[in-house]
Amino acid sequence: MKDLKPASKREATAVFRAEIVGALARQELSHGELKACLRTLSHRRYRPPGAASTRTFAVSTLERWYYAYKKDGLDGLLPKARSDRGHGQKLDPELVALLLDIRREHPSTPASVIRDTLIKAGRLDEKAMSVATLNRLYAAKGLARRPKKGGHTVGGRQRLRWQAPHPMALWHGDVCHAFKVEIDGITRPIKVHGLWDDASRFVVALHAFHTEKEADMIALLGQAIRRFGMPQTLYLDNGSTYSGEALATSCARLELGLLHAKPYDPQARGKMERFWRTLRERCLDFSDGVASLHDVNVRLNAFLDDFYHDRAHASLMGKSPRQAFMPFWRAHLEDYHVDEARLRAAFTLRKKRRVKTDSTLSHTGKVWQVDQSFLCKKYVTVCHCLFDAPPKPWVEHHGQVYALHPVDPVKNSGARRKEAPQAAETSQQAKDFNPAQTMLDHLLGRTPQGKE
Repeated sequence: MKDLKPASKREATAVFRAEIVGALARQELSHGELKACLRTLSHRRYRPPGAASTRTFAVSTLERWYYAYKKDGLDGLLPKARSDRGHGQKLDPELVALLLDIRREHPSTPASVIRDTLIKAGRLDEKAMSVATLNRLYAAKGLARRPKKGGHTVGGRQRLRWQAPHPMALWHGDVCHAFKVEIDGITRPIKVHGLWDDASRFVVALHAFHTEKEADMIALLGQAIRRFGMPQTLYLDNGSTYSGEALATSCARLELGLLHAKPYDPQARGKMERFWRTLRERCLDFSDGVASLHDVNVRLNAFLDDFYHDRAHASLMGKSPRQAFMPFWRAHLEDYHVDEARLRAAFTLRKKRRVKTDSTLSHTGKVWQVDQSFLCKKYVTVCHCLFDAPPKPWVEHHGQVYALHPVDPVKNSGARRKEAPQAAETSQQAKDFNPAQTMLDHLLGRTPQGKE
């Protein structure tokens, strides 16, 4: 799953920005509320793609990202080339070293103070560097300013009961570590992955795996989106299953909000933990004698269909999760529907590969063959959708799509080889082309052949 990455540095930056402001773009906020939320985000530290350290972003910057994302989606967050690109002023290496040493020694000092101090000390010409140039230098070297921490600590954090405004607005995602089963003499763990609608408490996907990987989460998410449509936001924890680049990139391509709970704050995931408790008490605690993963999954489906979805829920004023979810979902089905082509495009992995002289290439640990001999020795883009198991890759090259199939050496031993295209008939002048003879004729003053 680590191979599904943004197609370029610009898309990686856009995905990073979408993770910061994407959740706000899906909320109904007044002007004052928006300013307050942006001000809160401006005090948080983020690590941009490729940066060696974290940094903060000004309210004005976050506000610009917010409106760009609402207007044009992920494309609106793609970085634009600087107008002065290629016209930067060269700086003396000794001066650069001095500036970097000062920043390391005084990480919280503003760039304007550093510049003014060096100018007054006669170490820096006033016209040699602006404050913006100095800030860009520090950012490029991973030495962005680190504000001093406050001298006081805030007391216990206030907690309020909250709920999404309607079904499909927010889905929780989490993993429950159940028990272990012995299959063919091998003990393997059972890990239940779930997606749960916040407003209705309806479980949109529940499946047991032996692993806790990002691939499992993506497979479950694809299953739920195909069945119910795409929610506005996903709310996940900070584990590696949910914080990978593949999931972040795919959600950004779909313009699906992605939120992560605050680290070391398990109470923020209290709703999902309460569901896991019910699942353990009613199902998992009585399923440790099963013999296969299939047996676990059929019991999970029985738990949902025969008990949980039709049971009155106190937080729903006596309604069951099915009663709270289904009417809204049926009335707004078209609003949340995602076309299959768009869904597959968002979860499509692309990698560069070089076709060998025998028309083969390696991908997903297997050797594949192309039927187009002109692709030999060329670099092509190999693609496959993460929903396909096993993978069914294809090749994209110069806007064209070509099929791939597993190589069969035995079949190829009797296959007829295609003849290379014959060279076109050339002119007599082209046949007489001889650089060495031409240089000799020129040196001796002779008339070149064919010019008499």
